[in-house]
Amino acid sequence: MLIRRRRSWELPEGAATPESVYLSRRHLLGAGVGLAAGATGLAAGLGWPAEAATAPGDPANDPTKDLYPAKRNPAFTLDRPVTPEDISGNYNNFYEFGSDRRNYQVADIAARMPRRPWTVKIDGLVEKEREVGIDDIIRAMPLEERLYRHRCVEAWSMAVPWTGFPVREFIAFAKPLSSAKFIRMETFVNPEVAPGQNRFVYPWPYVDGVTMAEGMNDLAFFVTGIYGKPAPNQFGAPLRLALPWKYGFKSVKSIVRISFVDKRPVGLWEQVQGREYGFWANVNPAVPHPRWSQASERDIGTGERRPTLIYNGYGEQVAGLYAGMAASEQLFM
Repeated sequence: MLIRRRRSWELPEGAATPESVYLSRRHLLGAGVGLAAGATGLAAGLGWPAEAATAPGDPANDPTKDLYPAKRNPAFTLDRPVTPEDISGNYNNFYEFGSDRRNYQVADIAARMPRRPWTVKIDGLVEKEREVGIDDIIRAMPLEERLYRHRCVEAWSMAVPWTGFPVREFIAFAKPLSSAKFIRMETFVNPEVAPGQNRFVYPWPYVDGVTMAEGMNDLAFFVTGIYGKPAPNQFGAPLRLALPWKYGFKSVKSIVRISFVDKRPVGLWEQVQGREYGFWANVNPAVPHPRWSQASERDIGTGERRPTLIYNGYGEQVAGLYAGMAASEQLFM
C-alpha cells in the first residue's frame, strides 16, 4: 500500500480558491459597502493602504469615456495580430508600481492611483507657462486610434490599438518658443499609491525626452486610451507617450509635466545606467544591448520569436531624423 504524505507547502484541493473567484477578484475588491470590511482587511494584509480596495483608478469612471472609441486612422496598420487585451494588460513595465511585469501585480497596484484630479504643467520655453487639467487637454485634441508595434529594450514586443493625438498637436497647443530644442516629460510622484517610489534605488520622478524634430514627427503620439476605451492605469493613464520606433522606456507614462527646453534632457534610465539606456534608443537589431542581443524579439501575444526590424519597422517615416548619425550613437552611447 502506498502512503503519501503531503508536503508542508501543499494545500488540500478543497482549500484552493475557485477559478471564478480568482478571475473576478478586482470586481470583488470594489464591490461596495457589503464587501468594504473584507476588502479593507485584504488591503491591509498585503501592506497596501486601505483605499487600494476601492480601485479609484477604474477607467470606467473616466470623465472622458464618452470620446471612445475614437475613429481609427487607416494610415497606421500592422503586419501582425493585435495583442489580446488580457495579455498586454497584465504584462507591464511600470517600476513605480512594481518590478514584476509578468503577473497581475502591476495592474492591480496601479488601479489604486486616482485618475482625477490630474493636471499637466506646461513650462520652460513657452509663450505662457500654465497648468492644464487633463480633461481640458483631451477634449481640445483630435482623438484617433492607431495600431502600433511596441518594442521593449528587454526584447519582448506587442501590438496594440492606442487612442490619443499626435504630439505635434500638443506642441501647437503649448506654443513653445523658437529657442526650444527638446521636450522633457516627467511622471507623477506619489509614493503613497506607488510603492516603487519608496525605493531610493531610482532617481524619481521618471523623466525622459525627445528632440523637437522627433516630437513633430507624425508617429510621435500622446496616448489617452487603448482597446477603444480610456487606458487603464498600468498602461500609463491618463497621459503617456508612444514612440513606436524607439525602445519602450522612452515612452513616458502618467505624465504630469511637459517642459520645452534648450538642453538635452537626461532620462531616469540614462542616469542609472547610461551605457545601456541612452537618449536616442532607436530600435536596431544590429546593435546589441551590452547584456543581450537585440536581433530578435518575443511577441507576448503569440509567444513567437521574430526578427527585430530596424526602427521597429518605421524606418520610412523616421530614418531621415538621424541622417549622418552612426547607429551606435542612435542607441546606447
